Amino acid sequence: MKSWISRPVPDLPGQMPAIRLFDTVQGREVELQGDGDQSLYVCGITPYDATHMGHAASYVAFDLLNRAWRDAGQRVAYVQNVTDVDDPLLERATATGVDWQDLAASQIELFQTDMVALNVLAPDHYVGAVESVPLIVPAIERLLSKGLAYRVPGGAGEPDGDVYYDVEAAGKQSSAADAWTLGDISGLVETEMLELFAERGGDPGRAGKRQALDPLLWRVARKGEPSWPGGELGDGRPGWHIECTVIAQEYLPAPFTVQGGGSDLIFPHHEMGAGHAYSLAGVPLAHHYAHAGMVGLDGEKMSKSKGNLVLVSRLRATGEEPAAIRLAILAHHYRSDWSWTDAGFAEAKGRLSAWRSALEAAPEGSALGLIAEMRAALATDLDAPAAVEAVDRWAAGAASAAAAGSQRDRALVSDAVEALLGVVL
Repeated sequence: MKSWISRPVPDLPGQMPAIRLFDTVQGREVELQGDGDQSLYVCGITPYDATHMGHAASYVAFDLLNRAWRDAGQRVAYVQNVTDVDDPLLERATATGVDWQDLAASQIELFQTDMVALNVLAPDHYVGAVESVPLIVPAIERLLSKGLAYRVPGGAGEPDGDVYYDVEAAGKQSSAADAWTLGDISGLVETEMLELFAERGGDPGRAGKRQALDPLLWRVARKGEPSWPGGELGDGRPGWHIECTVIAQEYLPAPFTVQGGGSDLIFPHHEMGAGHAYSLAGVPLAHHYAHAGMVGLDGEKMSKSKGNLVLVSRLRATGEEPAAIRLAILAHHYRSDWSWTDAGFAEAKGRLSAWRSALEAAPEGSALGLIAEMRAALATDLDAPAAVEAVDRWAAGAASAAAAGSQRDRALVSDAVEALLGVVL
């Protein structure tokens, strides 16, 4: 699947210091090793609806990491998947009377258009679940042969042969210090896991499973559902978690540097993906896990059921500038839970206008100090609000300066704000 095309990133003098990032698993900030090569996997969308502000905030967050690495002189391999076949997509297609493939294609196109507008750097590999089925099938077959997966017999209207991952067997597969056991990624206890598993696509009550928390690997073909050849598995389609694991293992080192996504993916998605990876390769999926907070609307959880989604495309359609949308996101630390408000968006639009006005009066020699402040902020767990405040201070100083502006500093500041924050002035 084709990725989108990014704007070129301006080159800046100097470079980013060592980057510290909050690791969800370790529960603390860690310094990312700077060896010249970094790798990033960010879980993509299930394309049955438009990009809402929660999606946008997550992709902007990891875009900051991508930009910080590149500014530090690192080579970055970035992969993102798209779950272009799954129950929510099929259900939405049925409910709206649209072919599921047409629905997926239209929403993928809209998502990519939103990412271009928000100036999010494109992944090197943008990979769909459907195109990955030939990679996923042999991976599941290996898990079966290792005794780490099993088939569930039919019953209650379900056919024979759905394949599930055996979390208990997988947790006993190795005594190595870095071996995976259930709970390693999330740190949750079983009661918490069961609640979230049921909420987030799991089926704890499925008859015939060995453990309630065992996740689906392969769903055998059902009448009226799309399916693909599955070798010894039989025709069917893949489960959600195995998709990301196999794509990451195909396109990135093992382990890769950072697994990213929203905090709602910690369990079960990233937990199970880490288990699958260790079962298949004998090494962890990723060195570090980082997660973005949730975004609400006016203090309430944003959800499709409530009809209170703030859509990037809808804001754009009303004439709102994408740079202001991005700046409204950057006013909040990526790990925080926050709410989109009209007042916050108005503040972002005012800030963008003030920054642009200040460029005309950029004081001579002021750009390098600003760049250093922005880099120091972003190197400290991607502290975009601190970087934004640094630009605010610079803009206030420029606005009050009596001397004529410096063309060199004007260009440097504009380049820095785009290169580091992704905001086009």
